[in-house]
Amino acid sequence: MRAARRCSKRPGTNEAAPRPFPGPSTASLVLPSSRIGLAYAHGVAAAATGDANLDALRDAWQELLSLPHLVAWLGLAWAVYMAVLGGWIVLQKREPVATLSWLLGLALLPYLGFLIYHVFGPQRIHRQRLRRARSRELLPAEGDLGGTFHVDAAELARLGAATTGLPPASASDVRLLVDGGAKYGALLADIAAAERHVHLEYYIYEPDRTGTALRDALVERARAGVQVRLLLDAIGSARARRFFRPLLDAGGELAWFHPMRFGRIWRRPWANLRTHRKIVVIDGRVAYTGGMNITDEQDERLGDSAYRDLHLRLEGQVVRSLQLVFCEDWAYATGDRGFLAAVARETPREAAPGPVRAQVLVSGPDSPWEAIHRLHVSAIQAAKTRVWMTTPYFVPGEAAMMALTSAALAGLDVRLLVPRESDSTLVTLAARSYFGPLLLAGVRIHEYGPRMLHSKSLLVDDALVVVGSANFDHRSFRLNFEVSVLFDDPGIAAELSALFEGELAHAPRVHRGRPRPLLRARLPEALARLMSPLL
Repeated sequence: MRAARRCSKRPGTNEAAPRPFPGPSTASLVLPSSRIGLAYAHGVAAAATGDANLDALRDAWQELLSLPHLVAWLGLAWAVYMAVLGGWIVLQKREPVATLSWLLGLALLPYLGFLIYHVFGPQRIHRQRLRRARSRELLPAEGDLGGTFHVDAAELARLGAATTGLPPASASDVRLLVDGGAKYGALLADIAAAERHVHLEYYIYEPDRTGTALRDALVERARAGVQVRLLLDAIGSARARRFFRPLLDAGGELAWFHPMRFGRIWRRPWANLRTHRKIVVIDGRVAYTGGMNITDEQDERLGDSAYRDLHLRLEGQVVRSLQLVFCEDWAYATGDRGFLAAVARETPREAAPGPVRAQVLVSGPDSPWEAIHRLHVSAIQAAKTRVWMTTPYFVPGEAAMMALTSAALAGLDVRLLVPRESDSTLVTLAARSYFGPLLLAGVRIHEYGPRMLHSKSLLVDDALVVVGSANFDHRSFRLNFEVSVLFDDPGIAAELSALFEGELAHAPRVHRGRPRPLLRARLPEALARLMSPLL
């Protein structure tokens, strides 16, 4: 066969065809002009095929339209779709504006609207209530100190207990930790001294220098036999998924809160309803909570642009309440409640109440009461002399706006400290859209400028303080799982007051007569405000 190929002749001649040399195939030796021609021919053929496909689609559409009563059947299907899903949305009893917005979206985008609502729409989790009740049976909180609160604070503490199920408690030691350097240093020292367990829950955990230092500290404790449980939000900490292999290898446990699952239609991919809580409990004796995540962005030692933030280090009865909150969230995320009995044994009971009156506040879509929102509004309404508030994201509802403006109109010293530019331009614009009525009522608004302000605190009169993870916006009050602590203590109030006044030195006051161009200020702010229910 090989010889026959070598002796093959050129067509029409008696000459033997030369043996082809190794090289490109004949097709690849086509001249450039020929290639252009071939490409043009292919393009013409493709266009013809595309036209044919388009014609086929048109014909199919015409055939569908020619079916008897098709339009009527489509209209009936749309009506049933709107009746079922629309009724479902209406029965959730949202605010009227939000309800109408979702109904309009479903009507204009029948299938895409349903998908968007399936991911972003629901605001309540009913199944978690049962799991929380079972957790509290195994690990009850301690403390019933309502009578030791001052009159107004006692009413707020009772409100907090009624809306959260957590009793008033006390703290033997409270430290306000300003900025990441103070918080991370104290946290690493306490973890190094852990003997039984370390429980952590965070919204954001970044695999950076700060995150690595904490992970390595947890790995060291896990290897020493300390039980380490780490609960992270599946969206806020998505970048750190492969980062914790050393912790798992050392015997630590890791769980994800509301992972985004799209594979099973009956498992909702929760885009909202995140855990925004920051909780650490060490041996049931020391707890941390507040506004700081685990990230280099919040450590001023690593950069001048680090967030300005506030955190708490707590000891005493209040630690048991925070322990319960973590255990409830862990049991919900993992389905495991077998660890609760051991944790209850390891969590010490305080022999006597501490000097600081405290009430842990939790809120989330598993409760209808909006406990943190409700307590903020009630505290503002109960104020006698002053209301000083710090928040990075200010998107208030009608009740909060009414409370703030009423307090200012009544002659109280009402001050609002917000960042000049937050890490969300849309939220900054939305916040400024609310400034007009507040300034008109007499509220003093200051915009903190050197760094991104991330603190969340409320100071009322000379003893009432709230510090925690909740921003003053719709997302924190209604969609996220949040935790804050209410204190009734003049010493903590004085410390927070001094901190607030120090920050005012870097926060120019906003005046009513400031220039507000239509295209650069008023129009963008108005448009951002329209989206405030989604922020």
